Amino acid sequence: MRDASMSKETKATSPFTVASAAIFTSFVCIATILFSVYIPSTEGFFNIGESMVFLSALLFGPYVGAFAGGVGSMLADLILGYPHYAPATLVIKACEGFIVGFLAEHNPRLRSRLKWKIFTLLLGLVVGLLLAIIGSIYYSGEGELTFGFITYKFMLPCMFWLILGGLVAFLISMAGFFSDPQFGWTLFSVTLGGLIMVLGYFLYEMFIIGWLFNISVIAIAEVPINIGQMIIGALIAIPTARVIRRAFPQMSRSGNSKF
Repeated sequence: MRDASMSKETKATSPFTVASAAIFTSFVCIATILFSVYIPSTEGFFNIGESMVFLSALLFGPYVGAFAGGVGSMLADLILGYPHYAPATLVIKACEGFIVGFLAEHNPRLRSRLKWKIFTLLLGLVVGLLLAIIGSIYYSGEGELTFGFITYKFMLPCMFWLILGGLVAFLISMAGFFSDPQFGWTLFSVTLGGLIMVLGYFLYEMFIIGWLFNISVIAIAEVPINIGQMIIGALIAIPTARVIRRAFPQMSRSGNSKF
């Protein structure tokens, strides 16, 4: 037992792990800064940094995922001018990265395709309905899209969320029907980690941000935004991780080698 514990500590502090954490911390920060959409109702923003949080966790496990996700995302908040989100981001994104990496390393390797088809179908329906209902009811209106130094204002109609929710449900369900169970577990790992992120920000905006920073926000408004952020991050991270694993199997350490 003691040897196993020492082995885990050694892996977490090995030069390779430390270097990977440092590199992916910068990747998370850059990806978050590179493309952002300001959300006036929550004083927050949509970004694609989630993709690098997921990628770091899938490739290098929970410790790198937690550090890169938490620290990289927090630095991006500070650089972009959202210090009121930085404390929550450090904790929430670290938890997200850890959960994704931990689950990816503990793949049960179930062989039943039928079970994974049913599981991913239900998962797709839940995520799609949640995105469509909350988005169409609680969030439609003006937003700001920032790319580099250029800012555009736009309107999001209710129909956008209904179509997006249906598309997400369809894509997740089809992934279960046309992929192997190993992919299903990877998808589950990323989805659960992402939902922890969604819940974490909702609770922070609902109960803490006003008390700490005297800022009034509509917490429910960012739920569909964060779900969309999670989905886009997964769409980028999962295939990218798969390609990297096959090209460089020696550079990653999580046990999910067939996703």
